[in-house]
Amino acid sequence: MYTVLVGLIPVILRFLLWVISQNRNMDFLNAADLIVFGLILHISNINEIEHFNEEVKSWKTFQIGTSIAFIIFYSVLFAAYILGESSPGLVNFDYLEYIAISLSVASFIISFSVYNRISNLSEVQAND
Repeated sequence: MYTVLVGLIPVILRFLLWVISQNRNMDFLNAADLIVFGLILHISNINEIEHFNEEVKSWKTFQIGTSIAFIIFYSVLFAAYILGESSPGLVNFDYLEYIAISLSVASFIISFSVYNRISNLSEVQAND
């Protein structure tokens, strides 16, 4: 839960600033903030999985591979975001935002499933 909250800090701060802003020149949601959220979730997943026991090696390998793939996707999106800022009109920020929203929702679901699996396996080990 803490990782999710820390990952959402940029999203929450941007939204709060948008709410209190007088002229609303800024977007209330930004693709870069969602990209950071997804990166934080997947880096956290890798960290948690790496520190877990070896009995579920194939699951660990699959989850780490999934997180690495998502980190690559997020890196490409972030590069596109930077390119779009430096060359206006080159990148469609609406599409970039839709992709970032979709990926961040998927990342949240994956992180939730990783958390559940680790919690369940920890309970089983504690009972043994």
